Amino acid sequence: RKANTRLPPEVNRVVYVRNLPFNITSEEMYDIFGKYGAIRQIQIGVNKDTRRTAFVVYEDIYGAKNAVDHLSGFNVANRYLIVLYYQQSRMTKKVDNKKEDDLTKMQEKYGVSTKDK
Repeated sequence: RKANTRLPPEVNRVVYVRNLPFNITSEEMYDIFGKYGAIRQIQIGVNKDTRRTAFVVYEDIYGAKNAVDHLSGFNVANRYLIVLYYQQSRMTKKVDNKKEDDLTKMQEKYGVSTKDK
């Protein structure tokens, strides 16, 4: 590691992983991602909306950078991993859009209108 290396602003310790195989275990995740730095935590999605995704939290930012650089497009059980830095603003927008869609559907179902008359 170079002490004076300047990293892009989106780089952080949390890595968001998509396109995981259904049957991947935590041990396999630690084996794959642990090669690039010390891992603090791994969260694998289990419900319908989060299946095939995971969050990997590294001890330091350089481990996360190594993982993103080396594991994007990595083949695991005939699936190519999508490895990105976690970005709070992107995740919040997805949740907000889903909540907004759900609210609109409920308003239509029960005949409730929020438009001024």
